[in-house]
Amino acid sequence: MTSYPEKQTAISGIGQSKISRGADKPALGLTIDAALQAIENAGLKREDIDGMACWPGGTGEANGFAPISIPVLQDALRLKLNWYSNASETSGQYGALFNAIGAIAAGLARHVLIYRTMYEATARKTSFANALSQPGEPVYGIFNWYAPYHVYAASLQQALFFNAYVHKSGIKPEQVAQIAINGRRNAALNPAAIYRTPITVDDYMASPIIATPLRLFDCDVPCDGSTAIILSHRDAAKDGPNPLTWIEAVGSSMRYRNSWTQMEGDALATQCQPEVAAMMWNRTDLTVKDIDVAELYDGFSYHTINWLENLGVCDRWGAKDFIEGGHRIALDGEFPINTNGGAMSAGRMHAYGQVHEACIQLWGLGGERQVKRKGKDTPKVAVMTTAGGPLAGSFLLCRD
Repeated sequence: MTSYPEKQTAISGIGQSKISRGADKPALGLTIDAALQAIENAGLKREDIDGMACWPGGTGEANGFAPISIPVLQDALRLKLNWYSNASETSGQYGALFNAIGAIAAGLARHVLIYRTMYEATARKTSFANALSQPGEPVYGIFNWYAPYHVYAASLQQALFFNAYVHKSGIKPEQVAQIAINGRRNAALNPAAIYRTPITVDDYMASPIIATPLRLFDCDVPCDGSTAIILSHRDAAKDGPNPLTWIEAVGSSMRYRNSWTQMEGDALATQCQPEVAAMMWNRTDLTVKDIDVAELYDGFSYHTINWLENLGVCDRWGAKDFIEGGHRIALDGEFPINTNGGAMSAGRMHAYGQVHEACIQLWGLGGERQVKRKGKDTPKVAVMTTAGGPLAGSFLLCRD
């Protein structure tokens, strides 16, 4: 197997602020909390950080989606950088991670601070924070395609794709419910999760329809919080306080039309994920059978269902049978997913909450929710994914 550059990088430290539905400090304060925690967790000092990356950068919008830019955080922490990058036009949220891998491989940085901050819960108290476009304002870019159909929010947009999937797969609501039920069951064991009360199929079926077939419990939880990771050169991480945990393979391809509205064929129902997964598997000798824990994007339950199929965990259109009853995806099941509750229960940390949780699991720090694999003290291989379409991305994280 080719020695791809990601294999020479490792997550050396993690940090996460308090995650809530209403922060008691500003977004910058949350970001500083997460960043300092990650630096300390890696056994480093601020002067060791010579690179920064985030997605999508600080947008300056009032919706809380991306409130903190790299220049703001760099100045707050007084970091001296050799390299930094933020951009929204990447392979989803993990584009920041993929860019950092390249920087480390090129010798531009040794320790890169990567962060994702959300402040949507507070923003929603004063604005249309979840709208793709604001009422009364002009509609630009791709949203011109949605406006005639009154598609002003992500749930309405994604429901169109979910409908295509339901039509092709024949999945039933009671089967879809297992994603939300599993997440809440795991969140009950996570003191940091926002929603911890278990739910049943009846609860799921009684929850309001947001956009057919999406119900309330199919949707993630907008929150205030920040997650940070330190990506280091493998040589620089091997003597750190945490087990050596390296990036084994990435999937960052966009071999489809780069558009939410112009997907072709089955890409509408598969969310442009198959080529991303294929790229990842082509960069490693590992297979899906080696995965011990999966932190799969669950902005909507549909994304998680998609990934189960597109990673090869089950056959195309076969997730309905795999998740039936919820046993296989539970903490003690054959393929445990979203062990901290996922975005739908723990809070929408936009795929970086999953990275934080994967490290928790691989380092054996999960407490009551710790996954235990037969023949292993702790899980050794984790997979993480982002949503789909132009934002699809995935990677494997391994430890000795």
